[in-house]
Amino acid sequence: MNESALSDERWRALLRTRATDPEAVRRAYGARRRRPNLLSGRGTVFLLAADHPARGALGVGGDPTAMADRRSLLERLLVALENPAVDGILGTPDIVEELLLLDALHDKIVIGSMNRGGLAGAEWEIDDRFTGYDARSLMDSRLDGGKMLLRLVDSDRGTVPTLQACAEAVTELAAYGLMAMVEPLPYRQDSAGRLVLRTDTASLARAVTVASGIGVTSAYTWLKLPATDDPAVLGATTLPVVVLGGAPSPDPAADLASWGRTVRHEVVRGLVVGRSLLYPPDGDVGAAVAAAAKLLEAAK
Repeated sequence: MNESALSDERWRALLRTRATDPEAVRRAYGARRRRPNLLSGRGTVFLLAADHPARGALGVGGDPTAMADRRSLLERLLVALENPAVDGILGTPDIVEELLLLDALHDKIVIGSMNRGGLAGAEWEIDDRFTGYDARSLMDSRLDGGKMLLRLVDSDRGTVPTLQACAEAVTELAAYGLMAMVEPLPYRQDSAGRLVLRTDTASLARAVTVASGIGVTSAYTWLKLPATDDPAVLGATTLPVVVLGGAPSPDPAADLASWGRTVRHEVVRGLVVGRSLLYPPDGDVGAAVAAAAKLLEAAK
């Protein structure tokens, strides 16, 4: 990884600004140069996901606190954002604002993460409260949309308030003309109470149809879905889809191949990947990002 992306001088300046000039954040939101379209000239979008820490999901591989090191995370994001094929980021207010203060988000798409209250491993994890951006703040901050996580667990009543809150957020975002990126994931609880993602066609297709129908309009709704080899899942919607990276596997080549097969489907418009690219096994963030960008370009 190129650690010079965040020099000591630049890091200390960020810390100084944080401590002495809180109004700098508001100015940075206002000064960000926005690009006119969500999609690139090729009709695709490639975003980095950086909202895991706010939900307490800090582990990567064998390191349970990898994403807790904020300087390291920001360095990795800066390296990735240097690639012109990266269209932008998906993040919580703290990370978005740090990147704004580092002058790294001009002409990039910025999607604000909205619900992070379902802390990883908590008893209430499925009751995923909205603790980040709301629709009005996304509009006022001149961001490009909002993302919400919608985990569906039929045996957990915490799904109900999350489902309702996501529907309300979709409605509010549409009223402002902002993209609502909904990530519907079907889960079950194992005998120990742990959440296990359902990857069968019926469960994934059901989640797609549920997410497609929430809110008073689907005009601004996009779906963020796991990679799948089954066209029946993606055939369950006409909404634009982006493929999520998910937890990195020990085999980055296998991850790439899986994403590559999924992005060829006609409803898929791009990739939203976080840990798999920001924390690759060999540490070369730039190379990992370049490989994913090449894959998306080849598929579209």
